[in-house]
Amino acid sequence: MATRRGFLGTVSAAGAATFLTQTQAATSASAAPAATDEKAARDAIRSVNAGMRSNYASLKAELVKHLSPVIVVENNAVGGRFTLINNGVQVETVNPVPEYFELAKSIAHVPLGIFSVIASYLSDQVPNIPNADRIDPHDLDMVAFKTPGDKGWITPLNSFRSTLNSAYTKLPTANLPLDLENSCTKILSEAMKFIDTIVKAQSFDMVAYNRFAATVYPSIRVNMTFAATAQITGIETLMKRWRTLIGEAAWSDLYVTVLSIWTTSELNQASIIIRRTMNQAKVDTHLIDLPTVETPSDPIAVALDNLARIVQDNVAAEMVFNTDLKVADALKGKEDLLSDEILQQVGGTAPAAKTAAFGAAGAAAAACPITGHTAAV
Repeated sequence: MATRRGFLGTVSAAGAATFLTQTQAATSASAAPAATDEKAARDAIRSVNAGMRSNYASLKAELVKHLSPVIVVENNAVGGRFTLINNGVQVETVNPVPEYFELAKSIAHVPLGIFSVIASYLSDQVPNIPNADRIDPHDLDMVAFKTPGDKGWITPLNSFRSTLNSAYTKLPTANLPLDLENSCTKILSEAMKFIDTIVKAQSFDMVAYNRFAATVYPSIRVNMTFAATAQITGIETLMKRWRTLIGEAAWSDLYVTVLSIWTTSELNQASIIIRRTMNQAKVDTHLIDLPTVETPSDPIAVALDNLARIVQDNVAAEMVFNTDLKVADALKGKEDLLSDEILQQVGGTAPAAKTAAFGAAGAAAAACPITGHTAAV
């Protein structure tokens, strides 16, 4: 019986080539439809998700118009910008915090202003200072990126000193509470003294800066107390007025979205104050902190878009995952739906929450010398 090997051995070279070409062509022809079919099938599968997302986005866009009542909080330099939305209408936008909040924080930021000028000129070696182990050497090495001996810090630091001197000279006419005026005076005078010393020496180090910072810290605490008092007073007064405006029934269902940058997203100052004024049975689900990469161009639109997603997911979770309440809770919360499955497969556990609980366990603040209020919950 002729085998394939025997057959190829008896035909001419040309005939063999023709046979092989025809065989390869047939194989390629059969593979091409298979690949095309596979892609079409996978594209059809992807279309399912695309369709879901389109429907989801449409629902969210319509839901935004029906969110009520909602307060959107934008953290800013003056203590926060608050917008009340009720029955789909933006009722009012207010900066409710008294002006001395901004003024107290402005002077409290003086040491950070000096640091910002000199940081890149620091030595990239952690010196023998208190709590030196808390400074990551790699972080310091990245921050201290200027060439050793570079004097480029002198001009901008002198410029900042002129700004400090102007504030120091005019401080008595700012009509601040006496304790606040005294603390601001101390911070400004010590800052200018530190600048004069290092400019004259044309050198500085981390040890000298730490001593300066330690000297003004008690005064900074005074400014922090005044700022906290101003914020508590302003926000609580506004919340009381808005609560009366929309009525108890609506207020009990109030949603609050607080937009902040990552560095202030845990135990956000506005959130701490507002949560005390809300329906305590719902505050854990209705007070929503939204950390952002940067302040959005339209904060209210961003806040409402996120809130709409949260609200519709609250309902979707109970309907879609009614047989698995753990997964339903994941959809309603901050967890990714695959997080628990991934943790099981990698043998890990979820990291412990870093935010301290509100209440007695939270850090208590001293009573304000002006109003007697405290930031403690």
